[in-house]
Amino acid sequence: MNNPLIKLLKSKIYTAILLLTTLLSAGVIGFKVLSQLTWIDALYMTVITITTVGFGEVQPLDDGSKLFTVILILTSVVIVGYAISVITEYILSKNNFEGLKQRKMQKKIDNLKDHIIVCGYGRNGKQAATKLIAYEKPFVIIEKNKEIAEKYQSELVPFVIGNANEDETLLKAGIVRANTLISALPNDADNLFVVLSSRQINNKLNIISRASQETSYKKLKLAGANNVILPDKIGGDHMASLVVVPGLLEFIDNLSIVGKSNINIEEISVEQLYDTMEIKTIRDLDLRKQTGCSIIGFKDAKGEYLINPDAEIELVPNSKIIVLGRPEQIQKLNSLYNI
Repeated sequence: MNNPLIKLLKSKIYTAILLLTTLLSAGVIGFKVLSQLTWIDALYMTVITITTVGFGEVQPLDDGSKLFTVILILTSVVIVGYAISVITEYILSKNNFEGLKQRKMQKKIDNLKDHIIVCGYGRNGKQAATKLIAYEKPFVIIEKNKEIAEKYQSELVPFVIGNANEDETLLKAGIVRANTLISALPNDADNLFVVLSSRQINNKLNIISRASQETSYKKLKLAGANNVILPDKIGGDHMASLVVVPGLLEFIDNLSIVGKSNINIEEISVEQLYDTMEIKTIRDLDLRKQTGCSIIGFKDAKGEYLINPDAEIELVPNSKIIVLGRPEQIQKLNSLYNI
């Protein structure tokens, strides 16, 4: 908690605890010395005096003990009153601050558009968030565990605390304005429900879902998921590939994207490259000469991919190209076309 008010109130609480401890110790020692009580009786007399509960004395008090009791009562009224007021102020301020913090975060989420919603902040959710931060993509995390949300919430990682299965939570995350949803919940049934609800609310949403069981793949696709990822299967395939084609896997691993500063593979809409009113071909674009990047893939308007496309392929509207290059070449491409 970085709020200065909360820090100040915490320091006041420590002061109040110190004063109460000092008061209790002084009372016990005072009754022990002045009235010759046992330690237990001295503690008992101190507690009933400080709390003013009105119980009887363990033995008649002399004038010195009575005077000490009066001073102890007056002092305790001030110290105990101070402690109660500080603790109450801390509780109320903390609640108000948490509410203010959540409202501020919700306002930021309400201003997002064409963002990504990540459901679940487990292992897969964290990996997705890390990649999105590296790409500087706007996103929101939905997490039902309040402790996890409070621990990881920041300006870079905004959270909506709630169950992703509920429409109200999805709406808070701005699903109507979002362009992609990643359902990374550990349970396939929960992911299925999230996909169904999301598709019903926003039929244009690009939905990517995690699946633990292969039997869930078709169900999630039928529910409306555009892509279904099986992390365990991918991991197994990757390990087997290290045996079958180790050199190829090493090359692919080197294409891993950490951030915009060292990206070496990119997918780009043709609309970002030129005015599609007059159709151009890959040869006309001549990216290799201008930037050093090579076009290794083409995705047509129907979403079908073509690996290593011919130079005469027409770059029609709503199609995309996949380019490969060194980080500096990709940066040159981004600068040249303001991507």
